[in-house]
Amino acid sequence: MSRSKSLHSKSNSLDEKDHLEELHKADSCKVVVVESVTLTAAKEHGLNLWSKDSFILYLCCFTSFLCSCANGYDGSLMTTINIMPFYQNRFNAGIVGSTTGIIFSVYTIGGLASPWIAGPITDRFGRRGGMFIGSIVICIGSAVIASANDKGQLIAGRFILGFGVSILTCAAPAYIVEISPPQWRGRMTGLYNCGWFGGSIPAAAITLGTQKINSDLSWRLPLIFQCAPAFFVIFIVWFLPESPRWLLANSRDEEARAFLNRFHGGGDPRHPVVELEWHEFKESITTDGADKRWYDYSELFRSKSARWRFLMVVFMAIFGQFSGNGLGYFNTQIYSAVGYSNYAQFVLNLCSSIVSCIGALCGVVLSDRVPRRKVLVSGTLASAFFLAINGGLSAKWAHLPEDAKDLKVGQGAVAAYFFFNIVYSFAYTPLQAIYPVECLSTNGRAKGMAMYGVVVNLFGFINMFAGPIALNNIQYNYVFIFVGWDCIEGALWYFFAVETVGRTLEELEEVFTSSYPPRAKTKKVVTIKENGQIELTHDA
Repeated sequence: MSRSKSLHSKSNSLDEKDHLEELHKADSCKVVVVESVTLTAAKEHGLNLWSKDSFILYLCCFTSFLCSCANGYDGSLMTTINIMPFYQNRFNAGIVGSTTGIIFSVYTIGGLASPWIAGPITDRFGRRGGMFIGSIVICIGSAVIASANDKGQLIAGRFILGFGVSILTCAAPAYIVEISPPQWRGRMTGLYNCGWFGGSIPAAAITLGTQKINSDLSWRLPLIFQCAPAFFVIFIVWFLPESPRWLLANSRDEEARAFLNRFHGGGDPRHPVVELEWHEFKESITTDGADKRWYDYSELFRSKSARWRFLMVVFMAIFGQFSGNGLGYFNTQIYSAVGYSNYAQFVLNLCSSIVSCIGALCGVVLSDRVPRRKVLVSGTLASAFFLAINGGLSAKWAHLPEDAKDLKVGQGAVAAYFFFNIVYSFAYTPLQAIYPVECLSTNGRAKGMAMYGVVVNLFGFINMFAGPIALNNIQYNYVFIFVGWDCIEGALWYFFAVETVGRTLEELEEVFTSSYPPRAKTKKVVTIKENGQIELTHDA
């Protein structure tokens, strides 16, 4: 099979970072192998980082980032509110136990209920529509929970919050991965999920300040602030461009092409990247797919390729929630167990969010260059290692007599837990957003992310309901469950993870249709001429 396309490069040589492997060099040209022609062209014909259109893309990225903030805010918020005296006096929930488990976990029950409509909403009203509706629901939930005077209203408010957040986590990652230029996809999409820390760090800081207030405002004020990111999304989202892939899937071809011309081609309708992306879009996106029928989820399993794609989504949903990170909801109990005071627990909770954020941002920076498989396998096994150290030191602390406690043992346990958070955040925080949306096809992306939300919330429910009970009954031994499970996860990633770095979303179809996608090789042979032209000749 042979075909040719002409691309114009800005220089006569290509960097090794562009995934090019030189095969032959003559006086007038050289022949090289590339994994992605479109991605190579995008890197060669880079966008102006300081242009007005680039700043609009940054605003799109920031808006999706805010959608993730709501989830992160709750993760840090409840662990600190739970030990506030006025909160406990009002609801008498207990620090650990079944009542606390219900209050924490009902958030995930709301998340389990909404994905069944989140996918159809995002397909019907667009990615922006999904973000808008989800933000409205979050504002309602924040009002309900912040004004609660009994457990019933508190639980209802957390259900509504979980319902709204689940809609956001369906729409926002689909939006950002579909609008990103191919050479920025990993960083822009990975930054979305760092919104977890954009929520958790302010939540930890706010509760650190309000815990000194001697009234119900100590816990009500942090709950009121929970809707702040959603307010911004409500007011800005309709001023942003819609996903070109969603536009094309809904027969709005001119708008889709105009988006590519402006934001991926620097205003040039004949830009090589625009031409290549448009060709890929037209080949892979259908206007009469399952996304047009709210009840039809067949796009997720009707072919071998679809099943492989959805398997990767399920893996990330389970492993991303059940690798020990669920312990973060009970940070204060972990710190208390090794001897830290009430105020120190607030400070450590804030510090934990900050160091985890640093780890996640490092992962984002490298997400367009470092292979997904290597990060997932090594990161998961390293997580098991640090959790094992934490568990061992916590066990030693527990067996020391009360009058002979060695503070260094407790500090060592906390340090190991901090290192776990850094490693986990580096490996999983960016990829929880990037990997599922990369693996799903355009027509199945919204419903696939909705089902991703179902699995995430199911295991989140286990974490938040079983966590307090387990910590109450088996204490530090709970950590060792995750040590063993992380080792199993590492092995599963090694044998089944499919590599997605270095290819456009549409080019991944060739990977997933191969006989064994985890080992698929889909390289192209191109000729780079002396005058800067690049000609695609054939598949390698």
